[in-house]
Formats: sequence, C-alpha cells, structure tokens
Amino acid sequence: MYKGEFDKHIAQGSVSNSFVFFGESVFLIDMYTRLLTNIENANILTFYHDEYDFNSAKAHLSQASLFGDRNILIIKSEKKVPKKELDTLLELCEKNAENVFVYAYYGSDHKTYNNKKAFGSKETMSVRFFHPKEYEAQNIVLSVAQDKGVNIDKYTIAHILHIHNGDVALACNEIEKFQVFKRAITTKDVDTLVFGLAEVNLDDFIKKILHKKDFKEDLQNLLEHGEDEIRILTAITAYLTQLYLFNIYIRVNGAPNAMDILGYSAPGFVVEEKSKLSLKFKPNTYSKLHELLLESELKMKSAHIDKTAILFSTLIRAQKLL
Repeated sequence: MYKGEFDKHIAQGSVSNSFVFFGESVFLIDMYTRLLTNIENANILTFYHDEYDFNSAKAHLSQASLFGDRNILIIKSEKKVPKKELDTLLELCEKNAENVFVYAYYGSDHKTYNNKKAFGSKETMSVRFFHPKEYEAQNIVLSVAQDKGVNIDKYTIAHILHIHNGDVALACNEIEKFQVFKRAITTKDVDTLVFGLAEVNLDDFIKKILHKKDFKEDLQNLLEHGEDEIRILTAITAYLTQLYLFNIYIRVNGAPNAMDILGYSAPGFVVEEKSKLSLKFKPNTYSKLHELLLESELKMKSAHIDKTAILFSTLIRAQKLL
C-alpha cells in the first residue's frame, strides 16, 4: 500500500503489529518507524544495518513480556532479510498481538516488498513511501516546528525547502536553529542561518575541490547562476565540518552511523562516500582548512572587497592544504 491508505488505517486504529517500510523516502520510513514504535515502557530491540542477528531477533519476539511490557523489534538495513527469517519474525507477531515488528528496508529493490506474496503473514502491512509532495513536505516541517515551539508560516517553510532542494530531513533539522527566537521567523532569518547543501551542483563543486580537480569553470557557472560568494564559502565550511564529524566518529567507533552524525538516516551510498572522503584528511588538515575559510569569510564581509577574487584565492589555497 501507499502512504495515503496507511494514514487512513492509522486514523481508524486498524493497523497491524508488523510492518515492512520501504521506498524512496528514507525520511518518511524513519518517521513512521518512530511513530509506530513510540510505546511507553516497551522492551525495544533495534538492529542497524550489519548488526542484524536472526537468533537474537527471534528470541526477542519469542520471550514473555516483562511486567506486561510489549516487545518491539526494529530492523533498519539496506540488505534484505532472508525470506524464511522474515516470515518467521512476522509469524511471531501474528501469534502474539503484544509484539510489534518494523522492518525498515533502505535498499533499492522495491519490487520485492511491493508484492503481498512476499510475506508469509497475511496481517503484515507493507508500505512504500515516495518522496513527499510539496504540500506534504510543508505540512511535515510545520508539524516539527509546532512541536519545537517555533513560530513559522508555510511560506517561510517553503523557502527553507527550496534552499534544500525539497529535502524534508534537512529542512526539519534547520528548525532547531530558530528555537532561540521568541517571534515569528522570516525569510530573512532563513537566508541568514540556512545554507543549502542539498543542491547537487554545489555539492559536486565542493567534492571537486576536495579531490583537487580544476574548479574554475564550475565556480564561474555557479556565480553566473546567482550563487553568492559568501554562501558558497559557508557551504564549503559546513560540508567540511560534516566530514570532520564523520572522521571523528569513525576513529572513535570504527564505523559510521548517519543518525548519530547527521541526526537523520542517509542512503548507504551517501554515508559510504562521505566516510571514505572524510578519512582522506588528517584532523590537523581540517583545522587549517576551517581557519582559512573562516578568515576569508570575515574578509568578504568587509566593505568594498572583491568577494570573487577572495573566494578564488581561498579555494586555490585550500587545495594546497589538501
């Protein structure tokens, strides 16, 4: 089924206790996983990616609930759980209505789980989540803003979404920045505090710099299409900060976790790409790059300065540090 039909089941209280979530929108998969497993005093076991262990998952759903608490199993992975194992876990939910099982599949094989015959359990609800439409995205961000006590209208939310190329996860994360304001948020506030890293051309431009490739033509193209020099510089700084967080996390924990680092789940290929790139540079290099970028940003904000010349010079110096 699709999101609209599933929302009706939620509204009517006719949902099952086992779910398979998949599709194009990682954000919606995670959002509905949280919604369906937010049960007070529940006994929750969560497997992330390669952590999945069938015997442990089976034991969790098979055990008697402690003090009447409910057993909840969550599997988040890009890899498909073997059909026999998945059927066993779903059947355990069918036998015990107190169990809750959510399989959040982030992989790209949408055909398998789009077919009801893929499951041994008849009660399982399989939901495919597409990227939310514009009005859906605005409503989601508005709901997050209301929960966080941020006074913002849909017009301003649409502006944030536009900056982030419609990425709902990024837009929702931006809302926290505005919690300090005790007034209505304006588009001017957004322009001051939000930097769009979701735009593919800017993202590719930053990666070209970090891979020490020729960026001159790309920079000219960005500026001709209205990108501001300061915004480009701050976007690079933010991207480097993100890479540094990946670098630190991997050094400490041995493997990346997008939820811990970014605050939201990201597609596997994105996590893998940023992990590899982050480890190319030593902590001292990150420090020197940030110092260079912040000094250049300060110069750009001075009066009567050729911002383009400073940006160009800064990027050449940055590549020499890599």
